[in-house]
This record gives sequence, structure tokens and C-alpha cells, in this order.
Amino acid sequence: MSTVSVLSTFIKQIKEIQTFWALQDKSSEDWVVLDSVNFENTEVMPLWSTEALAKKHCVEEWADYVPAAISVADWMEFWVEDLLEDGVIIGLDWQESADCFELELPEFTQALAEIETL
Repeated sequence: MSTVSVLSTFIKQIKEIQTFWALQDKSSEDWVVLDSVNFENTEVMPLWSTEALAKKHCVEEWADYVPAAISVADWMEFWVEDLLEDGVIIGLDWQESADCFELELPEFTQALAEIETL
């Protein structure tokens, strides 16, 4: 599967509810950001299209994390600028044992802008 088709599938899955999921630490409220598997010296923020997919990863080193919803509107308003400054890229529907689809933040954000409802 190509990154474009993974992105397209992700967008279709979140279009109606305008929400996707990341993992957040229960106590510190920090978000999961980790080293990219595809790019050196780059951090990636894994995102999932469903709460169930995100919840599967709340084990082992991420056992203290819970799925946290992020609305498309909040992403546009609060997230993009900070992540751009930090040079963070996006991991879509992250699977630890499978290929990891990573893409640049502007590409992901542009796809979200096309489905954002006001």
C-alpha cells in the first residue's frame, strides 16, 4: 500500500466524525512522539483513525497512555504550528510490526483541510 492510499483511507474513516486519535499519558498528559523508522533524526507522532486501533498500542512502554481524541478543528487551530516548529512528521494508523506510513505534516494537514467542516 502506498502512503497516498493509506492517507486516503485514513481521511475517509475520519471524515464523518471529524476526529482522530493519538496516545496521551494519563498523568503527565504528554503525547506519544517517537523516532521515525524511515527518516534519521526525525520524530513522528503516530495517529489512528479509530479509538480501537489506538487502544491496541496502550501496552508495554505505552501502558500508561490512553487514546485521546483530536478533532480536525483543534488540529488546525492548536497543533499544526507547534509540530511544524518541532519538525515532527505524522505516522498514520501506526502498526508496530508492520510497515509504518509516515508523511510530512503539511501533506497530512492539507488532506484534513479538504474534509474540515466548519
